[in-house]
Amino acid sequence: MKNTANKMTALLAAVALLACAGCSNGNAQTTTAAATTTAAATTEDTEAPETETPAEESADDSDTDAVVDAESGEEYEETEVSGSEPETVRVAALKGPTAMGLVKFMDDSDNDASSIYDFEIFAAPDELTPLIIKGDVDFACVPANLASVLYNKTEGEVEVLAINTLGVLYIVENGGETVNSISDLKGKTIYASGQGSTPEYALNYLLTHNGIKDDVTVEWKTEHAECLTALTENPGSVALLPQPFVTTAMTKNEGIRVAVDLTKEWENLDNGSSLITGVCIGRKEFIEAYPDTVKEFLAAYEQSVGYVNSDNDGAAALVGKYDIVPEAVAKKALPACNITFINGEDMKAKLPGYLQVLFDSEAKSVGGKLPADDFYYVG
Repeated sequence: MKNTANKMTALLAAVALLACAGCSNGNAQTTTAAATTTAAATTEDTEAPETETPAEESADDSDTDAVVDAESGEEYEETEVSGSEPETVRVAALKGPTAMGLVKFMDDSDNDASSIYDFEIFAAPDELTPLIIKGDVDFACVPANLASVLYNKTEGEVEVLAINTLGVLYIVENGGETVNSISDLKGKTIYASGQGSTPEYALNYLLTHNGIKDDVTVEWKTEHAECLTALTENPGSVALLPQPFVTTAMTKNEGIRVAVDLTKEWENLDNGSSLITGVCIGRKEFIEAYPDTVKEFLAAYEQSVGYVNSDNDGAAALVGKYDIVPEAVAKKALPACNITFINGEDMKAKLPGYLQVLFDSEAKSVGGKLPADDFYYVG
């Protein structure tokens, strides 16, 4: 066998030399070297046993892939790391209670050089919605009904992770005491913001059940701050505002008072649901790709909410720091903001009832249909 292999080696070398006839010396030398290498390889292949070595078996069973370096041409092994975390986690919230529960989380992240979280606060839902649809945000704190709308619009590509805010909506009046119940709004013009989200649909639901929906004019503003300006500039006017903007209004004008608590009005209907203002949602693709990061995020979020509800002064300072509302306003408003953290099965038991009431009242308020079971992330 060894003689036969040597003869084959010599023959291959001769063929290579003949093929190079007429080439330059440099090319001939290169080809000769290549032929010699080929011959050597042939000899090794001929003499090598036809069995896998333990090293080869180990390589076949591993999760490594051979990668060729573009510059050196050398091969190296790239190992896939399971359970890895993303380089950046993009978190968005709306200016108001849905962001206030995050402030301790945000502050901790800002003080940690290794943090992967990037937070951004938006003034209105229509600024944030396109980013969620395009997948430019991983987690977002949004109105509860908007979460359902986004689920339907993206064909199930978002999941709700937790309820973060219960009822925070109030009717306030600038001067006088003409409004003390929903029925007293008949013939009034209401300044409001949040069209297409919780404020609009909660107000419409209550007006309808009190039989005065067609007798009330709602003047929609882009932001809560615009409602506040209109309210303070027009004595005798009324506005629909959430906390902490209610407290801001009362701070700016002593004549402004809380006339109607929409949460209490909702409970008086005894419809088997609670008024839920905000939830936290996540991209389904992100949730499936980084389950450990999702759990870490929710744990940090829950701790942040706990801090906000237990340390009013400290939380107020952070709310002011992140320019949600001034610190002095936050001190007064936080106890009335109903900031919470309800996730898992408790969230799944509580949220559908609220969405069902909205759907029965106006289907488009939840995106035309109620979300399926996969909308609710229970961990």
